[in-house]
Amino acid sequence: MLLSERKERERRFKLALRAALPILMLVGLIFYSLFFRDKHLNLTIENEILIGAIVFISVYFIYFLIDISAKETLLDQKSQGYNQKAFIEEVSITKPQSLAMLIVDNLDTIRENYSYNDIDILLYTIIHKLNQEFNNNNIQDVIIAREYNAEFLIGANTKSTEIKKVLKSFKEKYALLNNIELDIKFAVITNSSDDIAKTIINLKDLIHSQNKDKKTSPIYDAKDISQIETYTIEALKNKELKLSFRPILNLKTNKIDIYELSVKLSHNHKDILPKTFLPIINRLGLGREYDLILFEKVLELLPLIDDDICISFNLSPFSLRDKAFQQSFFKKLKNSNLNPSRLIIELYERKAHHNLSGYLEILKSFRAKGIKIAIDNFGSSNASMEYMKHFHFDLVQFDRDFVTNLDDPNTQAMLKSLIEMSKSMNITTVAKWVDNDTKKQKLQQLGIEYIQGFGVGRALKQQELIEKYN
Repeated sequence: MLLSERKERERRFKLALRAALPILMLVGLIFYSLFFRDKHLNLTIENEILIGAIVFISVYFIYFLIDISAKETLLDQKSQGYNQKAFIEEVSITKPQSLAMLIVDNLDTIRENYSYNDIDILLYTIIHKLNQEFNNNNIQDVIIAREYNAEFLIGANTKSTEIKKVLKSFKEKYALLNNIELDIKFAVITNSSDDIAKTIINLKDLIHSQNKDKKTSPIYDAKDISQIETYTIEALKNKELKLSFRPILNLKTNKIDIYELSVKLSHNHKDILPKTFLPIINRLGLGREYDLILFEKVLELLPLIDDDICISFNLSPFSLRDKAFQQSFFKKLKNSNLNPSRLIIELYERKAHHNLSGYLEILKSFRAKGIKIAIDNFGSSNASMEYMKHFHFDLVQFDRDFVTNLDDPNTQAMLKSLIEMSKSMNITTVAKWVDNDTKKQKLQQLGIEYIQGFGVGRALKQQELIEKYN
């Protein structure tokens, strides 16, 4: 049985006991006065009404309290784990050593292919299998809650490394549960903060960062995460962006004429990586501010290097679709007097935007100024193919899996067909993560026009780039 179910039973029993005792005492006193004080009781209509009223009030009062108890339950009705409010209260009292979050990342896909009843059973099964997995590892009284959709919160009075070990085992064991495929992600934090609600948000940020680099995140301390958030805000406020530039080689001319911009935030000479700061920035609604600061840095740099060099950089689709951002962007571009064709905006979205036609019109407004638009990680999602149907991109940057798995015949055949399709549409092709001459030669034979990676050259710091061309 789940800890939440045991606690809920205890709570309801105590509430029923507290409700029943005073009622029973009252009923006992009244019956004593009616039946035992006088030797003879006349059951008059008045006495019968009185007894009936006492019984009705007693039953109604007990039912009323039990009904309130059910409405203020500790349980999430679908999974029978704790609900979020109860979880926060329980964790605040017990103060477990470690907190974790586990998410079924493909819930949207599951919803499209299974009934509501199947999903409810799945949520119930997940939380009970989780509890069972902890018990099998001799970790008792684990606090498990369902926060929202398929997001599960976990609190346990054991080391974070032990929690991570259990969750990793759970992920491997239950990749298929109730004949439903699960894409499970999780993050673990050492509990050292009194602000549990904020710690839960930090856990979500850690999981989102895993989505970006496809790696399991290390275990962080809750205080460290909170400190990173403070450093991120301060670095953004002070515009402390640390830029590096990855060279992209033109295979036709054998010259580097594009550099891809990579960004870190810097605070007190310590770097904050994108996988760490981007979820924080997006959650705090600072994404547009960050993108504008980044664009300002690009505009400051371009006059300091050769006129035939382009800079490729990523901007959030949410920023591009924001009218205030567009106005600020075009104003800064106009004031810079730079050639817009030296700017390449990289786009990447996992899902196509719901208002696709409206979004493509926005992209056309950027291209109308002379700015080039590239689609990043091409071939990794259905969204990229959907955009290609309706918008003429200037460049496509193929997903890294095509290059890292280049020896696989199927991968090579798919990449070849995508290159031929791009060429037929007069779109420039770029392959990244090229780390040796063998891959370079294979890609050149397939018809790739640009390559980037250690096989081309290391990333240059901003000052190195300026010195190279000035």
